[in-house]
Amino acid sequence: MEKGRSSGPGEPMTVPVFSIQDLSAGMARLRKPYHAGYLAMYSGIWKGIVTDPVLMTVPVDDHLVHRADAVFDVFKCVRGRAYCFTQHMARLEKSAKGIDLKMPADYSRIDEIVRASIRAAGEADVVVRVMISRGPGGFSTNPFECPESILYVVITRLKTPPPEHYERGVAIISAPVPVKPPLFANIKSCDYLGNVLVKKAAKEAGVEYAVNWDENGFLAEGSTENILLVSDDGRLLVPGLERVLKGVTMTRVMELTETLVREGLLKKVDITDIDRNLAARCPEVLLTGTSIDVVPVTTWDGRPVGDGTPGPITRRLIDLIRKDQTENPDVLTEMI
Repeated sequence: MEKGRSSGPGEPMTVPVFSIQDLSAGMARLRKPYHAGYLAMYSGIWKGIVTDPVLMTVPVDDHLVHRADAVFDVFKCVRGRAYCFTQHMARLEKSAKGIDLKMPADYSRIDEIVRASIRAAGEADVVVRVMISRGPGGFSTNPFECPESILYVVITRLKTPPPEHYERGVAIISAPVPVKPPLFANIKSCDYLGNVLVKKAAKEAGVEYAVNWDENGFLAEGSTENILLVSDDGRLLVPGLERVLKGVTMTRVMELTETLVREGLLKKVDITDIDRNLAARCPEVLLTGTSIDVVPVTTWDGRPVGDGTPGPITRRLIDLIRKDQTENPDVLTEMI
């Protein structure tokens, strides 16, 4: 039988062995419908940018792939301007330092590389993922087998929640997924298995979002979202940050809340442990995240939050953050 041919009825099954020429000739068949939003990728392996999703690959021996030995951060561009770029890059560097991961040589050109990748993507509203991997070099757990760390930058089309999520709010559930220990909770590593299971629980329950609680009964976070609550005595409540990744969007919301404090609409921002009894008394609950900004929660575990409609504080924060990411030069970086 010729190399690469499928076996017929009654014949022993064969597995094709491809050469690089075979794969190049058949590249078109590897393109999938879900690639539609994949716009560009800078690879530290190639030292350049590709725009064909089929070429957006990572070596199988890269520690990112088989050990999740990598860190990343994600920010968005709105109308060609990156929102909180400096804050995201600072968190990326902090995460890398947390696992003793040396920045790759091309990281010194990160601003130039990100800009070039966005230009290659050809769109103004995008999500930018910056990943620092320990790099390829072997398949063991030994980080020293990797000769150098590698930078990857991936640009995808920005997808935002539908308008009704902001107008009517969303339902969330509590997911029975363990909370990460402090060390791993505060490092944005590529090990997101727990986050995947939180999202899986949400989708299986027929909702878009879920949050988890720690073993002491205190509120933690969502799959890729932070959760905030407005207490019945006028405080913006933030779950204790020891075992919660401090989101850049959440931090910005906390800063914007100062406007509401000055106006007398809120007393203060309070970072505190939140148990189920306290959460149940809160008239407003909201989620924050890079792609969602601020989304009101109106149903939690089948029970209405407050009167079951988005509250005034949440609505005001939605307006404030939208204005912030389109009009505030202090948190916007021109990229194209």
